[in-house]
Amino acid sequence: MWNDFKAFALKGNVLDLAIAVVIGAAFGKIVTSLVEDLIMPAVGLLLGGFSIADAVYKVGDATLKYGAFLQSVLDFLIISFSIFMVIRLFMKFRRKEEMPAEEVVPELDKKEELLVEIRDLLKKQQL
Repeated sequence: MWNDFKAFALKGNVLDLAIAVVIGAAFGKIVTSLVEDLIMPAVGLLLGGFSIADAVYKVGDATLKYGAFLQSVLDFLIISFSIFMVIRLFMKFRRKEEMPAEEVVPELDKKEELLVEIRDLLKKQQL
């Protein structure tokens, strides 16, 4: 069982996945900082100093912080869109790398052409 686990854990795909998770977490922090520290304050300025996160609705003693929820939804949309764009960019580079080179069809000399014609004629006769 230990050998099976070791073989699984040391496969390239598992290591690639672990690296991707670490890089993704770091990228998520960068985008979160972008949203919280740059984009949302700019949106607040455009709205005249109003912060979406501060919007509340009071019902008796209860306070519904719907603004914080809307802020979280907006953060999620911005973060997911930016991650989508980065992944799309990487996939574009990967597709270019994976495109196979066009196969060069070798030139046939006269003997090979005659052999191909004979083969084709034999196939026609068998049908």
